[in-house]
Amino acid sequence: MRPVTFYLPKTLVFGNGCISQFLSDFAARGLRRPLVLINEEVLRQLTKEMDTLRHHCDQVTIDASILGEPDVALVERILNLAREAQIDSVIGIGGGSILDVAKLVAALYDGGQNLQEVFGIGKLKGRSVYLACLPTTAGTGSEVSPNSIIFDPEDNLKKGVISPYLVPDASYVDPVLTRTLPPNVTASTGLDALTHCIEAYTNKFAHPAVDLYALEGVRLLGAHLRRAVENGEDLDARAAVALGSLYGGLCLGPVNTAAVHALAYPLGSRFHVAHGVSNAVLLPYVMEINLPAAVERYAEIGMALGAEPGPSAEVTARAGIEQVRALIRDCGLPQRLSELNIPEEAIDEMVDSALTVTRLLKNNPLEVTREVARAVYSAAF
Repeated sequence: MRPVTFYLPKTLVFGNGCISQFLSDFAARGLRRPLVLINEEVLRQLTKEMDTLRHHCDQVTIDASILGEPDVALVERILNLAREAQIDSVIGIGGGSILDVAKLVAALYDGGQNLQEVFGIGKLKGRSVYLACLPTTAGTGSEVSPNSIIFDPEDNLKKGVISPYLVPDASYVDPVLTRTLPPNVTASTGLDALTHCIEAYTNKFAHPAVDLYALEGVRLLGAHLRRAVENGEDLDARAAVALGSLYGGLCLGPVNTAAVHALAYPLGSRFHVAHGVSNAVLLPYVMEINLPAAVERYAEIGMALGAEPGPSAEVTARAGIEQVRALIRDCGLPQRLSELNIPEEAIDEMVDSALTVTRLLKNNPLEVTREVARAVYSAAF
């Protein structure tokens, strides 16, 4: 059995109301000048918690400006803000975009490296600033992953920074913080989490130590995402989806994702489609084209999603793909690229862009050639 490495936060807390434990733990560390990255809506919801944080600190710098998927300029602007404030810690409270920026600001704060230097795998030299992450969506798994994804307009590409130094010191996954997410965001982030789990389990580099998280994540998300979308106050469903998302995040470091994510990136960078929506639209089409290369694994995914075992692994796997389609439909997400107003003549451009994401394509069970990428996009129209 080949070695596999997990990079995990030193402190990982899961459960309803655990934001209170974060506040206690943070106060006990004696840090006095945090930068808090958050959005305005969550900031309004956490008035008491922010007052408690201020009580323990000399200065709390808050930035609530991250509205969409972040780019290079935004990271650099917040880095300048952090340096002017002379912070001693970074706290990310939000969705994947906020957490990804928080991770990079903490890592780059000391000025030893700039963002362009660290795009890629293993290029960060370290991190000296304490970092805590509290997700308010259940999808990206950024709170436990060594990844940050940033849009670079110079190359018109989403780029990854992959490093164990991006794993937070502490992460607190509080399902209560996801309760007010609107249905469309619940759906898209939940499908992102499901994609993490499916791509980890059917990955060329799948590993038994990761399979455990991936398959259980599929079960949790398949069984509970509809309920969370239909009724955001259903805390049992919210907790199950948050746990499934956490499991998906735990898969990202040791195994990572594959063709769905690689093919989804151009939808975000070129057409500004939300990341979770991009994955959801492409997921069943990638599963279909991959199926011959991993039929037994896809059959197990199908059963985890609730499909009845068929007379063959292929029949069961195809039933699983139909379960995915039904989940996407029931959650109210688009099922075709044409629904996103993407012109069919953009296929060649998207293929060119997707084929540059070799760090993910190499994980796919089927080799993704130009013809394969084109076939997925064409089928998805």
